[in-house]
Amino acid sequence: MNASRPELARSGRSPGTATAWPGDPAALARDGVDIEALAFVLANTCRWGGRTRRFYSLAQHAVVASEAVEALNGLEGEAGRRLALRALIADARIAWLGDAGGRDTASARAAERMKRDGAAIDRAVRKAAGLSGELSGDDAELLRFVARMTDAAERRDLPDAGIAGSAGVAFPPLKRRIRPVDPGRAAKLWLARYRALASPASGSDSNGATRAAQREQPGHE
Repeated sequence: MNASRPELARSGRSPGTATAWPGDPAALARDGVDIEALAFVLANTCRWGGRTRRFYSLAQHAVVASEAVEALNGLEGEAGRRLALRALIADARIAWLGDAGGRDTASARAAERMKRDGAAIDRAVRKAAGLSGELSGDDAELLRFVARMTDAAERRDLPDAGIAGSAGVAFPPLKRRIRPVDPGRAAKLWLARYRALASPASGSDSNGATRAAQREQPGHE
C-alpha cells in the first residue's frame, strides 16, 4: 500500500497501522476512529436487525440518505456538504453499540450509560469527519424529514422487510429505486462518498470522487 496516496490520509488510518475495529466506546477519541473500519462494519451490518430476505446494509442506507440530502433544492455548497456528511455518519454509533439503542438494556443505569456512550461516539466520529458544533433546529428537522423519505422508499422497494414503526404520517418516498448491493460494494460506496464529502478542499479531486461514486452506484435507479 502506497503511503503517498491521498485517500490514505482521508481514511482516518495512518499508513502501515493495523485496522482499528470499533471496540470499547469509553476509550474512543477522534484519533481512534478508523473510517475504513467503520465503513466495513456498517456494510456488514444488516438494516432492521436482519429482518429482511435481502441483505441491505447500514452503509448503503447511509449513502442513500446522504445523496438524498445533497439533492435537496437550496442546499448547495458548504451547507449541503455538511448536512450530507452528517446523514452519512448518522448511524455510526451502531458500529460500537449494536442496534439495540438502549431499548433492551437491563436497567435504567445501563440505559443511561448507553446514552452517554452513544453521544460520545457521535462526537468523536463528527470530529474525525471534520464536523463541529450542534445542528440547528431547522437542519435537524430536515435530516429527520429525509430519513422518513428514505424509510418510505425502503418500504416500497423492500416490501418483505420487517420494518417497525409504520404508524403515523405517511411520507413521500424518494423517487429513486433502491436495489441492495453486497457488503463489499456497499463499503466501497460509503468510503467514496465519505472521502468526497469530508475533503471539500481538494477541489476537482473531491468533485471527481463524487461523480465517480454516483456513476458506480447500483443501489439506485
